[in-house]
Amino acid sequence: MREDLKRIREAAVEAMQQADSIDSLNELKVRFLGKKGELTTILKGMGALSDEERPLMGQMANEVRDEINRVLDARMEELRQAVLNAKLASETIDVTLPGRALARGTKHPLTLVIDEAKQIFMGLGFEVAEGPEIESDYYNFEALNLPKDHPARDMQDTFYINPEIVLRTQTSPVQVRTMEKKAGELPVKIICPGKVYRKDDDATHSPMFHQIEGLVIDEHITMSDLKGVLLAFTQQMFGKDVKIRLRPSYFPFTEPSTEVDISCVMCGGTGCRVCSNTGWLEILGAGMVHPNVLRAGGYDPEKVSGFAFGMGVERIAMLKYGINDLRLMYENDMRFLRQF
Repeated sequence: MREDLKRIREAAVEAMQQADSIDSLNELKVRFLGKKGELTTILKGMGALSDEERPLMGQMANEVRDEINRVLDARMEELRQAVLNAKLASETIDVTLPGRALARGTKHPLTLVIDEAKQIFMGLGFEVAEGPEIESDYYNFEALNLPKDHPARDMQDTFYINPEIVLRTQTSPVQVRTMEKKAGELPVKIICPGKVYRKDDDATHSPMFHQIEGLVIDEHITMSDLKGVLLAFTQQMFGKDVKIRLRPSYFPFTEPSTEVDISCVMCGGTGCRVCSNTGWLEILGAGMVHPNVLRAGGYDPEKVSGFAFGMGVERIAMLKYGINDLRLMYENDMRFLRQF
């Protein structure tokens, strides 16, 4: 029996060390240590030994089993590690590969115009003021000299949230809010850029668009101050050769009111298709602040005066960049946007 145990140990150790897969190693475990394995068979024959030989052979059998298990565990760990390494190697992501460069974006043409207008007006001493896009009927209409029965309300197709709350139709409410906040302080010199909303939708109108409005209030403000500011703005926005003209008009919140035209940026004022051969392009409305608007803002029209103006940013962008359809600015067509 001693020789049999020695033979089993040597055979098991050699076979397990040479096993090349976990499955073959498991088969060897069954062969040598299983219920019908070679070592188990030897142990079953120990009953035929004498009382003196039995403990000696039992000790030797335990030593053989322990050594076989030690070699089995060591080889099993080696094979499992080899399998893991092979799997890692086959699934490795090469993090040293060059990355995909992100395309560099550009500013939207409307953003370009708003930013440039801000810089121009801030250079003229204006501050930038903002206000809510969901506005009360009072600030959007009544404080701007448009009471509930005023026919000029029909000029603006308004989005009503309820009878007293609207989506603002112009940024003029910011002017009244700013006057209230300054509580009689002079001078007031602000521009109000932002989104406004009206029920329009065609090649030259959008239900959501952008405006920049301006307000100046101080002592002895006149129409000549208004014309000087607008001339400075238009020449910086469109070029130093641009001329402006003022035509009488009507707005409820200014008196007198005027439409402001610039000499055509396409033909230089000689007449073309863009300006309908007139040589002029309308760009904004303006006028002297109506006394009722001054009172609503907390100012005495007997002591101060002011002017206001408002322009559509889309209109300025279309003229500045030669865009013939306003809807292009909202379609997110990269072929269009990459030009800016």
